[in-house]
Amino acid sequence: MANSKYEYVKSFELEDELPNLILVRIDGRDFSRFSQVHEFEKPNDEAALNLLNSCSAAVLEEFPDIIFAYGYSDEYSFVFKKTSRFYQRRASKILSLVASFFAAVYPEVLQAYLAWRQQDCHANNQYETCFWMLVKSGMTISEAQELLKDTQKQQKNELLFHKFGINYKTLPELFRQGSCLFKKKIEEKGCVGTILYNDLGHFSKDIGRVEPDFVRSFQFENKLLPLTWVVVRIDGSHFHRFSDVHEFEKPNDEQALKLMNSCAVAVLQEFEDIHFGYGVSDEYSFVLKRESELYQRQSSKIISAIASLFTSTYVIKWGDFFPRKELKYPPSFDGRAVCYPTYKILLDYLAWRQVDCHINNQYNTCFWMLVKSGKTKTQSQDYLKGTQTREKNELLSSQFGIEYNTLPLIFRMGSSVLRSKEAVAVENGVVVSGKKLKREGEVVVDHCNIIERGFWEEHPHILSYS
Repeated sequence: MANSKYEYVKSFELEDELPNLILVRIDGRDFSRFSQVHEFEKPNDEAALNLLNSCSAAVLEEFPDIIFAYGYSDEYSFVFKKTSRFYQRRASKILSLVASFFAAVYPEVLQAYLAWRQQDCHANNQYETCFWMLVKSGMTISEAQELLKDTQKQQKNELLFHKFGINYKTLPELFRQGSCLFKKKIEEKGCVGTILYNDLGHFSKDIGRVEPDFVRSFQFENKLLPLTWVVVRIDGSHFHRFSDVHEFEKPNDEQALKLMNSCAVAVLQEFEDIHFGYGVSDEYSFVLKRESELYQRQSSKIISAIASLFTSTYVIKWGDFFPRKELKYPPSFDGRAVCYPTYKILLDYLAWRQVDCHINNQYNTCFWMLVKSGKTKTQSQDYLKGTQTREKNELLSSQFGIEYNTLPLIFRMGSSVLRSKEAVAVENGVVVSGKKLKREGEVVVDHCNIIERGFWEEHPHILSYS
C-alpha cells in the first residue's frame, strides 16, 4: 500500500494464527426468518438442503486445503488438513473467505466434533418432524411445544408411528444424518476412511463418550476490546483475476464501484450498529459504534456476517449493474476486525484509506493511459517509478489532455456510506443537488473529503466523540 503519515494505524492490527487442526463452522444468520420468507417446506426442505450441499461442494473445489465437510439444516462445518498453511492460518482471513465464498454460491477431538454435530442433526430433526406434524394436524405452536416438552427419543418415535404412521428410521438419510463432503483420491485403492486418516490423524473408536462441552473447549474465539471503535475491513480475494475475467474497465469501472456501494448500503441497512462505511476499489471499511455489543463483540461472528452479506448481495445485484454481462464465477471477500481506542486514531485510519485511494488512483490512471497508448505494462511501471504527485498530474495533462482534479469524485475520493441526519437530495442512493429528498435516517452514498476534520464537525451524528 502507498506510504502516508497515517500508516501508523496498521500497528493496531493483531495477528490471530490458529494452532492445531482448523475447523470452520458457519451458520445461517436469522435463517428462521429467511426460510419463512422463502416458504421452505417444514420440517425439512430437500431442495434447500441440496442447495447448501451444492454451496459446500463449491467451497471444497475452491479451497484445496479443505478435505472434509459436514452439514445439516442451515449450518456446515469445514475441516482443513492438519498441515495447512492456508492464509498462514490467520483466523479472520480463513473464516471470512469460507463464509464469503459459501454465501456467494450459497484427531479424536475433530471426530468428536463432527459426531456431535451429527447428533444435533438427529435430535433437532426428530423434534422438528414431530413438531411440524403436530402443527399440521391442527395444534397451535404453543400446544405442540408443550406436548413435546421433556420427551425422549423413544417417545418421539412412538408419537410419529402411532399418530402419523411414520417410521422415523425410514425417513431420508439427508434429513436424519446430514451431509458429508470429502475429496476422494480416485487413483488410490484405499477406502475413504484411510484417506481421511492420512490427512487428519488418529480417530477415536469410542466416539459416543466424548462430551459436547469438551469439544466446545477447543473453539477459538477472539472477543474484541470493549468501548473501542471496531472497524471491519473486507477486501476482494484475487480480485485482479475477477476483474480481468469480467472485463472491468481500466483504470476504474464505475458500474463495478457502484455495485460495491450498493452492497455497502445493504450492510448498513441490515446492521444498525454500523454507523459509517468507506470504500475504494475492491475494499470496504465498516465502522461500528464504540458501545456496540453486536454478537457480544465476537470477532468471528461479526466478520463472517458482514463478509457473507456483502458477498451474497454482490451476486444478487450483479445483474442490476451489469445487465448484459454474465457473472462467470462467484466473488469472495476476506475480512478482519481491528479495534481503535480513540476517536483521533479512528479518523486517522479513515484518512489513511482515503489517502491510499488518491495515490493508487492517480498511479493507476497514469499506468493504464500509458498502456492504452502502446507501452507494455513493464515499460509503464518503469516510466512511473519514482514520480511524484505533481509529475503524474503533468503527465496526464500534457500527454493525454486529462486534468486529474476534474475526474469523477467516486474515483478520486472513494465512497462514504452513512445515514442522513436530515432530508437530503439523492439520485440512485448518491447525494446530489436539485433532486428528490430522502427521509432522515436513509442510508446514502457520498463522495467527499473525509481527511479534513471539517467533514466530521459538520456531521457529528455519524460518530461520537466519547
